[in-house]
Amino acid sequence: MSNIYEMPEMVSAFLDEVEEQIQLLEQGILELEKKDEVSKVIQDIFRVAHTLKGSSSAMGYEKMKTLTHEMENVLDKIRNNFMEVTEPIINVLFECTDCLTLLKRDFIEYKNDTEVNIDDIIGKLRCIQSIDVDKTEGNQFIGVKSEISHEGDNERIVFELDDEKRHTIENEKLNGCSCVVCEIKLSEDSLMKATRAFLILNSLNDMGEVIGSSPNVLELLDEDENINTINYLLISELGAKELELRIKHELMDIDDVSVFDYEFTKLDKEKVVTQDKKNVANIKREMAMEKNDEISSEKKVSQDIRNEKKLSQTIRVDIERLEHMMNLVGEMVIEQTRIAQVSNNLHNKYIADDSVEDLIGISSRVSRVVSELQESIMKARMVPVQQLFSRFPRLVRDLANSLEKEVELVLEGGETEMDRTIIEDITDPLIHLVRNSLDHGIEKPSTRIGKDKPSKGSLKIKAFHQENHVIVTIEDDGAGLNLEKIKQSAIKKEVISAQEAEALSEQEIINLIFQTGLSTANNVSDVSGRGVGMDIVRNHIDKLNGIIDVETKEGEGSKFTIKLPLTLAILAGLLVKIHNETYALPMSNIIEIVRKPKDEIEYVKNQSVVVIRDKVHPLVWLHDYFKLPRENKKKNVFIVVLGIAEKRFGIVVDELVGNQEIVVKPLGSYIGKIEGISGATILGDGSVAHIFDVVGISRMISSKNIKENNNFNSSEI
Repeated sequence: MSNIYEMPEMVSAFLDEVEEQIQLLEQGILELEKKDEVSKVIQDIFRVAHTLKGSSSAMGYEKMKTLTHEMENVLDKIRNNFMEVTEPIINVLFECTDCLTLLKRDFIEYKNDTEVNIDDIIGKLRCIQSIDVDKTEGNQFIGVKSEISHEGDNERIVFELDDEKRHTIENEKLNGCSCVVCEIKLSEDSLMKATRAFLILNSLNDMGEVIGSSPNVLELLDEDENINTINYLLISELGAKELELRIKHELMDIDDVSVFDYEFTKLDKEKVVTQDKKNVANIKREMAMEKNDEISSEKKVSQDIRNEKKLSQTIRVDIERLEHMMNLVGEMVIEQTRIAQVSNNLHNKYIADDSVEDLIGISSRVSRVVSELQESIMKARMVPVQQLFSRFPRLVRDLANSLEKEVELVLEGGETEMDRTIIEDITDPLIHLVRNSLDHGIEKPSTRIGKDKPSKGSLKIKAFHQENHVIVTIEDDGAGLNLEKIKQSAIKKEVISAQEAEALSEQEIINLIFQTGLSTANNVSDVSGRGVGMDIVRNHIDKLNGIIDVETKEGEGSKFTIKLPLTLAILAGLLVKIHNETYALPMSNIIEIVRKPKDEIEYVKNQSVVVIRDKVHPLVWLHDYFKLPRENKKKNVFIVVLGIAEKRFGIVVDELVGNQEIVVKPLGSYIGKIEGISGATILGDGSVAHIFDVVGISRMISSKNIKENNNFNSSEI
């Protein structure tokens, strides 16, 4: 297997596939727990487990192969109605997905030497399989076997079926479906014939529903026997002729196919197929006489095959390639802006020159092409939020069970697309908010009934686009936030003084939950209560240039609203001037822009503030921080109100230049990190403008205020 590790692309493809299949397993098991459409769901889960077994076997990963094989055995018993879906079985299957995740994590470094122990989970799976289905009691299913057989030419085809499948056949025949035997002879040159027989089984399930096979394909997989002919019992809306055509066209490694109808006759409580090989020959002769119909059907099948191929024209692209393409597009955006600037300058200088007019036209067309290219690359980086949402059903189920609560999870807007890197960074904050809602928000059933609420709580997670942002909301109908408790905890933890607490507004009290070390939980548990988490949520959202708002009503529930930019590579920016220098502000952080007379600016404890729409905002002159002179000639000032997470403050700028798409460029290791500056961008005239780091500016302001207050207190002493 050493050759495999010399092919990183193969390993990467394997790990990507395992991650996807584990997610499909978890989703399938959650659906199975609801006990809706069990037969279809269990079939899907079985296919996923079998795919994992095959890929792990090809990679020589024995532990994963063994585990998925044992899962297959349990799923097969459920699929054949020899076992009923129960909560203990669901729990064991979830343990299997957890174990598969650990095995995936250790694959590259340890492979079969991993310390992940699968013996316990294998033991549980085998214990489940050891249930005697013929002596079951209570909720267990009692399997009753009957047979459907085909006799002819001194050979007997036996299909072992239970009563439910036998009745299904009878009902489907009454509904006009075909019940046929597909006799398929495998090619002598076919490798791994047992696996080929299973692949044929899956393909036939796409054409109808396979009720049984002779010999049993699933048993052959364990032994990998060298078989030649397989008989499949199939229910389908297609006729025998069309089925035979499709099998010949779509399936590989097949020498011969015979599809024939059968009839039920009662022989000693057995259901027997009376159609023999002579009738098969008659059907073949009839098909040969109906060439026109055959050609028509063949064309239809060929068209269907082409349509199916069109649906699967997708490829995997490494994220690093997309990053490189995004950087190149960023360079094009910069150059396109410069071309437009040069064109305008030449137009002002040479008004009647036709060449300049041509240049302006070319510039406009290039601008459109670059914009479309940028949009296409952005879309290629986008992934549905459903990839993130798929984690929550399992999380909510397990956490609700451990907390002895009943919770209904509602997910909306899974099709909403967001930049892949942002989805990765927002995952942990969302998980923490969900855990908080279940632990602190939603009450236990007995408590909810006492408050005239439904015993089952509701947790709703929603995502949607709003202009150039993605909004994610997490809303529960639980107890809400206790503002008095938050205030007292903040005083106790010395986050604020008692005097400051009295002057806080309701929203300011709510925002205290984002302070480090603050917790209102009475007990520390493995879920929460240590006072860490909400500050981390805020820090993550800060880094993404996002904003978080909290709405709550005690006794009725809470709602967290997170506003995030679509991408961080190319931003919509506002260009402003401070003392003749141009700077850029991310539009995602800008709440509004206002113009105020200087005499409306007030001071509270040496901090300038301004009232905008009945709200008091701290006001900052960046001139002071960058040691630049203030503009004193004008009576009015431009104030840009910024928001980061839950904070709001205003900065004074001398001039508003306009908004523009800006490409974020790092300052480089030789310059290092500069507080208040996140990077730089190149403007249309070739000059460089620094991009403000709104989070860094907020920290600069806070640290300066603390320092000034300390100096003030020292002077008092």
